[in-house]
Amino acid sequence: MSTQLLSTIVTFHAFELAWVWSIVVIILLLLCSALASGSETALFSLSPQQLESIRTRKSGTNRAIMKLLSDQDRLLATILIFNNLINILVISLCSNFIDKLMEFHNGGWEFAIKTIAVTFILLLFGEIIPKVYASYNPLGMSKIIALPLELLTRLFRPLSWVLEKYSDAIQNRGLVQHENISMEELENALEITENPSQTEKEMLSGIVQFASTEVEEIMHPRMEIRAIDQDEKFTEVKRIIIESGFSRIPVYDGNIDHIVGMLYVKDMLRHVGKGDEFEWQRYLRPAFYTPEHKKINELLEEFQTQKVHIAIVVDEYGSTLGLVSLEDILEEIVGEISDESDAPEEVLYKELSEGVYLFESKATIGLLEEVLELKEGTFDDARGEAETIAGLMLENKREFLKKGDKMTLHSIRLTVTKASGHKVEEIKVEKLQ
Repeated sequence: MSTQLLSTIVTFHAFELAWVWSIVVIILLLLCSALASGSETALFSLSPQQLESIRTRKSGTNRAIMKLLSDQDRLLATILIFNNLINILVISLCSNFIDKLMEFHNGGWEFAIKTIAVTFILLLFGEIIPKVYASYNPLGMSKIIALPLELLTRLFRPLSWVLEKYSDAIQNRGLVQHENISMEELENALEITENPSQTEKEMLSGIVQFASTEVEEIMHPRMEIRAIDQDEKFTEVKRIIIESGFSRIPVYDGNIDHIVGMLYVKDMLRHVGKGDEFEWQRYLRPAFYTPEHKKINELLEEFQTQKVHIAIVVDEYGSTLGLVSLEDILEEIVGEISDESDAPEEVLYKELSEGVYLFESKATIGLLEEVLELKEGTFDDARGEAETIAGLMLENKREFLKKGDKMTLHSIRLTVTKASGHKVEEIKVEKLQ
């Protein structure tokens, strides 16, 4: 644009020292706008680890952050009110300053220049820069604005209360719809999805079901736990370690219901040459316990915070029910995790003839339904709390099973073919015509 054309649009006035105060006020207001814009991004970008750190480290700033996040509707209303007030003042002062700095000869150009200049300044310094900074440093930004923002929530409480009530009224009238998608709907959506492979579908399905799975569904039952008596000699301890192949082994006092700690094999490596006089019990680490009905997503969080990889599952009376590891939890999402030290997968059944099978007693009811091609949940009316085929029979017989015991459920005949004391070992399953 030539100087001659520019002179026909606008005339610049000589700069006056008194205008410095206007510039200073505008800069301060832009800083306030930046803090308001960045505060929303920062506070809602805090990771779970950062929130846990804020919650555990007591300070005035941290308490203010937790208080602000405890009522997010009021927090958003306060930020909205404050940011809009500041922006209105910035627009007004910038327009006034431009009028002092230059005189327009055309109303259209005056509107265009003012709009472009003020919008550019507000977007760049009041929105883009602070939000980019806040997204990269949410914790630092949160600590900067926490105390001032807490003061503003008190100052604007009447206005924010009106906004909250108005928002609630809109939601109650059904103008804002919240769609609650059930787990079943998500699973159905995965079934009709064409692009993912079968492995991806299984993984996504595991994620969907992750929050609803309880510890007792994935734990290794009590009878499968390999544990060490705390009175064992070190030679026997080494033998058990070698035979089991586990890196962490529970240690009990008297019986497995009294776990006194966990033995980490890595702690024993430098003492492998020592004899029975070695006091290996001094190296026990505390055992971590979890109730049977805890959700595995909650247990995973506890594993992360407590820095442990294994937990003893107990019932309401404190008796040991089983054992669950970090690997068991991860396998619920990614499927079976195998390495070179894992034994080949155990076969829990074999076919004797058409429609006749021999199952290990610890085979699950789900496996029984799968092998016999029955509808999932066929035995739900008879299984009670049982998970295994032996448990299913015990649940319906209501007394200890012995060899030769039979029962028929849903046209399936179950016969105990091998038992040792009160423990059932094998069950013959026949699909009746």
